[in-house]
Amino acid sequence: METVSKNKQTTSSSALRIKRGLAVGFPIMLGYIPIAITYGVLAKQAGLSLTELTLMSVLVFAGASQFMGANMIALGAGAVEIIIATFVLNFRHFVMSLSFMNRLRTVDLKWKIPLSLGLTDETFAVSSLHPKEAKEDKGFLFYSALTLIAYLSWVVGSFLGGVLGEVIPEKLSQSMGIALYAMFIGLLIPSVKKELRVGFIAIIAMLINVICLQFMSSGWAIVAGTVLGGLSGLFILKEERA
Repeated sequence: METVSKNKQTTSSSALRIKRGLAVGFPIMLGYIPIAITYGVLAKQAGLSLTELTLMSVLVFAGASQFMGANMIALGAGAVEIIIATFVLNFRHFVMSLSFMNRLRTVDLKWKIPLSLGLTDETFAVSSLHPKEAKEDKGFLFYSALTLIAYLSWVVGSFLGGVLGEVIPEKLSQSMGIALYAMFIGLLIPSVKKELRVGFIAIIAMLINVICLQFMSSGWAIVAGTVLGGLSGLFILKEERA
């Protein structure tokens, strides 16, 4: 009887962790779906097939990089250019993963790997607000549910966007291209509010891109602007020594 009671308690505890994770991740889902639909429409417009744009969401799961990738594909950029540009853009994920894994020291590696692959800016931010779950029994189920609802909403939204991209008028789908710029501006503004020098770095990257466009392809110009603009931050954001 004791064994049965313990099993029931474990099952109940696991279900509770999953329900809490889904509840906390629900707002992320609501935010992801419209953005993912926009990505799907733009990727379809860029020439990707429904299968290709959906697989990109399944395998990459990084909104900013996917928007950039779709835009670079539309510009005719090569694979190497896209890989380098998105790698630099997503480099922050290494830092986020290290911080997240440090919190989940007691969790088995078989759970850590899929959880780290599901990290985004939003899932990382929300999980950071719930550190106590990492110390609870079966606490990894909370983070798994949180990540899974975000992941599935992004993939489903991308698929729906790809379907819509096939049926909505071309002029309307082209007008949705403004979402790409709006998203990057939305990512930039909070950082600029905290530190004005970040805005200066963005301007430098933009100017490098414009200059490079004069003598290289648009894909490599984006790579140059991203890499050199980022490197300028090493000097611009360098703390003054006493």
